[in-house]
Amino acid sequence: AFEPLLMKDWIKPGTHIACMGTDTKGKMEVDEALVAAATVFTDEVAQSISIGEAQHAIASGALAEADITPIGNVINGDHPGRTSDDEVTLFDGTGVGLQDLAVASVAARLAAESGEAIRVAL
Repeated sequence: AFEPLLMKDWIKPGTHIACMGTDTKGKMEVDEALVAAATVFTDEVAQSISIGEAQHAIASGALAEADITPIGNVINGDHPGRTSDDEVTLFDGTGVGLQDLAVASVAARLAAESGEAIRVAL
């Protein structure tokens, strides 16, 4: 979508929003005021601010790049993640091709090892 489908006023305290649809410059599915008010996590900050949900909040100055936390920082313990029950959190998943390739490689290897893989001539 190129207009917000989810507005800040509709969200209750403590909500987590997982965004996966915005992957192109100009797209917007979440109100920029909601993005700016939430604690924002992403798989790739550069993509989040250029093609993800954060792009509009960044462009308007409502959100700073430094306010966006890579999800890896939560996983490795460098960031606490959610810090209160009322905190609204938002994951801006723009997708990282290298990660997709790594997961596909493991899945193919496991399928081959278990005898479930099927070879197809292309």
